[in-house]
Formats: sequence, C-alpha cells, structure tokens
Amino acid sequence: MSVRSAWLLPGGTEPGQTREDTRLSPVGTMTPTGPMTTRPGVIPGGQPFAASAAGAMSLQIGPGRAVAQGTTAQGAYPVALDAPASVSFDDGDALSDRIDTVVVRVLDGLYDISGSTLATVEIVKGEPSATPAPATLDPACTPLWDVTVHAGTSAGVGGIDWGSALTDRRRYTVAVGGIVPRGALGDAGAYDGQYADIGGTLYRWSAAEDAWQQYPPPALRPQVTRQVAAPPYTPTQTYVDFTAAAWPRITFTVPPSGAVWVTVGGSVSNRATDASTAWLTWRATGGLVEPHSVTNGLSAQASRVIASRRVYRSGLTPGASVTLIPGWNVSSVGQDTLIANGELTVEPVQ
Repeated sequence: MSVRSAWLLPGGTEPGQTREDTRLSPVGTMTPTGPMTTRPGVIPGGQPFAASAAGAMSLQIGPGRAVAQGTTAQGAYPVALDAPASVSFDDGDALSDRIDTVVVRVLDGLYDISGSTLATVEIVKGEPSATPAPATLDPACTPLWDVTVHAGTSAGVGGIDWGSALTDRRRYTVAVGGIVPRGALGDAGAYDGQYADIGGTLYRWSAAEDAWQQYPPPALRPQVTRQVAAPPYTPTQTYVDFTAAAWPRITFTVPPSGAVWVTVGGSVSNRATDASTAWLTWRATGGLVEPHSVTNGLSAQASRVIASRRVYRSGLTPGASVTLIPGWNVSSVGQDTLIANGELTVEPVQ
C-alpha cells in the first residue's frame, strides 16, 4: 500500500492503520485554523507530490506527506505517499474544456458513505464549461494539482499538453509556530503572530489588521529634495513657494507611527541693510496642514547663515499622503541677498 494515513481503524476489508503507517505519517504537524481544525496542506521537504507525465492521459505523482482536514467533528488526517502513484484522466468533453483536480483523499466509513478506510491519490473531475473552474472538494480532500483537459483531448490526438495543463495547487502547512513556505498574501493567517515565507520575504500575520505584514517591517528611508535654482529675490512681506522646477516638492506617506522629522537647510543671507532678512521655510498640505512660518524655517538678518533646522511632527494619520513645499522670503534686495544650496528632508519615525 503506497498511500498511508494515520488515525484510521485497523482491519476490515482494507488494511486500515498499521504501526508503519503511523511512523511514516506526519502526526506532529498541526497549524490550527480554529479551536478544533487544522490547516490542510503539503508538508515541505524536497519536492513533495511532484507531478510528471506518465502517458498521453496519465500523470505520475511523486512521494510526499500531507494533512487532510475533514469536517470539524472528523478532525485531521496525516497522510503519506511512500511511492509514486499514477492517475489517468478521462477524454476531454466534445465541446468544452474542464479542470480536473488531483487530490489526496482520506476515506473513512465512520464519516462518509464510502464504506472504506484508506487514503488515496485520485482525480476529482471538473464540469465542462466555456469558463471552466475546479470542482468543489469534499472534506478530507487536499488538492495537489489542477489539470486543464481541453475539449476533444484524447490519447488518439496527442493527449494532454502537460507543459501547459498543470496548475500547482499544493498549499504548504507546518507544525504550529513554524514558518509556512510558499505562502500567499491571499491566504488568511491562522493565528496572530503566525509566520509565512511569501515570495521569498518573511511575513507575520496581524490579527488586528487582518493582514500579512512584512517582518521585520521594511526600512523607512528618508526622502530628500534639493534646490536646483534661485528664487527671483523680489522683496515681499509674505512667504513665497519655490516653483516645482526651482525646488521639487516631496510627497510622502505617513508611517504607522504617525510621526516624522522634517529638516530644512541651506545658505541664507541678506546684508542689504541692518534690518534686511531672508527666510528659508517649508509648508505642508494633505495629511499635515502647516503654513510657512518661523516655527519651521531658518533665517538671517544682516548676516549670512549656513544651517539646518529639524522639527518633529506627530499625531498624523498613518497612511495619509503629505506634500512638503519649500518656500522663501526676502525683505529687501541688495548686498549678498542669497538663498542657495537648499535641502529638504523628511525622515519617517519607525
């Protein structure tokens, strides 16, 4: 017997469970999906349940181990396929394509109408349709591969095109606390703090957010924009935005902390008179609304200043979009009136 399962009755018309079955079956694997249910799927290691062509209409499934979840009352069955098994597909429908699913199924006469006590690798045949979809699977049935059987397919006309017909349905499962390999963002996590390898990146399930979150969170890097041209230096008593061409804006997304540092720096000078001033500032729109002002700028009066000013802003809405716009002001124009080498930086707080 190449397909084995633990937790079945011994004896009867079939061998039932033997001690060898228990040793080979993955009895320690249990990722909970509820108080009394287990995540079904394939146990990682090598290439479990690998598929390869065995003929025009036949597919060979390689060895592997899995967990098949029955109904809640039924529980979960550890399963092992210890030798390759072949399955054969019916000819295609005359008019429409269909999708068949290769599965590991546990038959347990105490809970189903099979009258059997064994595990099998078999095909669940889909319905032919203009838009075919895999059939709905019964409990204690773990999918391995979908196979598209096109209309008119048969051994006499070349059989199934195995290069394009196969879709991998193997969903992996591990012991509680383990990292699920080859996970998917579309799979709901089983419990808060569960880990999964999704596309080669480690994710942690957040029950509060009902979503997978990259772990550790991706580094939040500063964004910087630099002045590329001087302002027109027209005397004004109000603050003036730099044009986007003279100094590009910064648009950023508020981090989960709701806090950022904003730094403005540059060379500011105005020595036209003893009272002459020059200002370098910024303002914010969107998720943070803040005008140009003395609270976020730096200035010089009858002197030159090369400096920076860093301010902290918190209490913002995470995920909101904020745009920072550099600004300037000069009270008069004359000797050494200058606003140059400007740099504006936003640093998300982790």
